[in-house]
Amino acid sequence: MASLAGSSGPSLMLAFVVGLFSVVHCAGMCGGIIGALAFSLSPGLRADVGRLGLFLLAFNLGRIGSYAIAGALFGWLGQRLIAAAADTWLPQGLRLFAALLLVGVGLHIAGWFPRFALIERIGEPLWRRVQPAGRRLLPVGSLAQALGYGAVWGWLPCGLVYSMLLSAPAQADPLAGALFMVAFGAGTLPTLVVTGLLAGRLRELARNAHLRQAAGLSVVALGLFALVYQGTQ
Repeated sequence: MASLAGSSGPSLMLAFVVGLFSVVHCAGMCGGIIGALAFSLSPGLRADVGRLGLFLLAFNLGRIGSYAIAGALFGWLGQRLIAAAADTWLPQGLRLFAALLLVGVGLHIAGWFPRFALIERIGEPLWRRVQPAGRRLLPVGSLAQALGYGAVWGWLPCGLVYSMLLSAPAQADPLAGALFMVAFGAGTLPTLVVTGLLAGRLRELARNAHLRQAAGLSVVALGLFALVYQGTQ
């Protein structure tokens, strides 16, 4: 992990690994959503595992597409802030802030920092405006509808997603911010597709305290490593 900034491979790998380690959070929060979406499809479609998998993939690709749009906006914001700042400490400050957020994310996943979820309130006004568009796409009967519904789902208030978004300004570039969020979304993809195929039964993982703590501590370790690295620069 050479840096938390830029679209370098290590930065994208960090975002991807955080997505993977968020398995218990995703299974608990979004497992019910993807399970309900799978059940909402026609019985004939659900009986065909291949077609069901395509629809679940479309839901998730739409979700990740929204992450990319938001990441581009936050990457652009970081770029503008750095360009406007007279002091050279801002890029380093953004990277340190992103590392601290990772520590908070890990503590939240482990179940030791529940108040971290208050960050979800940031997006509630936007969600109230976007949510009706999703209702108009139900029932989902085509891959295009699944993709569209997934794009709406991507704006659902989620403390973990918002934390990664608040890290995106450290990328200091719209494309780098978008790729950062795509990498994070790709890390969550296996969990949510498998959860949908299993009709939401993977949600039981979210109730395993030891698994939550192990995943959370892994993310905390990533954040602490980033903090130490940035402090030596």
